[in-house]
Amino acid sequence: MSTIVQAENLSRFYGVVLGLNNVNFRIRRGITGLVGPNGAGKTTLFRLLTGQVKPSSGTITVFGGNPWNNPDVQARLAYCPESETVPAGLRPLEWLTGLGMISGLSASDATKRANESLERVKLAPQYWKKRITTYSKGMRQRVKLAQCLMHAPELIILDEPMNGLDPMGREEFSQVLRELARDGTSVLISSHILHDLEALCSDFILLRWGRIPNAANQEVASAETRKRWPEATTIRCEEPEKLARYLFDQHLLRGCEIVPESDTLHVRWRDAEQFYAGFDRYLLESGVRIFEVRSTATFLEKAVGPGPSLDS
Repeated sequence: MSTIVQAENLSRFYGVVLGLNNVNFRIRRGITGLVGPNGAGKTTLFRLLTGQVKPSSGTITVFGGNPWNNPDVQARLAYCPESETVPAGLRPLEWLTGLGMISGLSASDATKRANESLERVKLAPQYWKKRITTYSKGMRQRVKLAQCLMHAPELIILDEPMNGLDPMGREEFSQVLRELARDGTSVLISSHILHDLEALCSDFILLRWGRIPNAANQEVASAETRKRWPEATTIRCEEPEKLARYLFDQHLLRGCEIVPESDTLHVRWRDAEQFYAGFDRYLLESGVRIFEVRSTATFLEKAVGPGPSLDS
């Protein structure tokens, strides 16, 4: 079946505090991004999915079963929380092997699975003999993902797994997730690095204040929205003033802002499609050395920001 998670009129309250309020959604196989500002209800949803808390009302099913107090469903999941507490002094192979044995694997099978998991997350072997507590945040994130893979789950739930990773590390981490999805493991991931989510995920769920605003989710899901050229762009270059004058002369700009300290030009396009259609030609003809070009506001950033009311 293509649907692996389904929620109907799902709510969770903590006394008078709202966690989730009457949400409906489905998650298909593949990689799904969970997006929303702090306090939107993402952590509550993760806890419901993993059976850590029980719905106040409504239903949630994972692989057709209720995750609450259901070891059969929970055995098919893996959860990687944003924070972690790693026993002092342990190396990754020791930690993963111990966890594998606790879950019922023999010592030899647990060691084999630990090696495979560390290789899968691309943690360089020279670090395997070092203590996890000496690792950078990014390296610990890789070990946490390796821990998720120890029991070969069908759905991995990741809460801000790219925190602490540099751009190259995030791309390598994303590639690992793509490989997992290609091999049949589904992923639900939250991240505040929205442009990485856009490149990684095929589906998105937008949460806002415990609700799923229909209009915003339809906008995020729209193929037309994803293909739309960004209306604002940041360009880091050698001579931002010269580039700005050139782009104004080409009648491309609606407005711009120059940040001399970082050699950065923030531009708002009069016609974004016109610029991107001749992207390479315009930049070459400007005669300015370009270091970086990136969109200032992605479609996810627009969706997460202030938008239509929850009742829309």
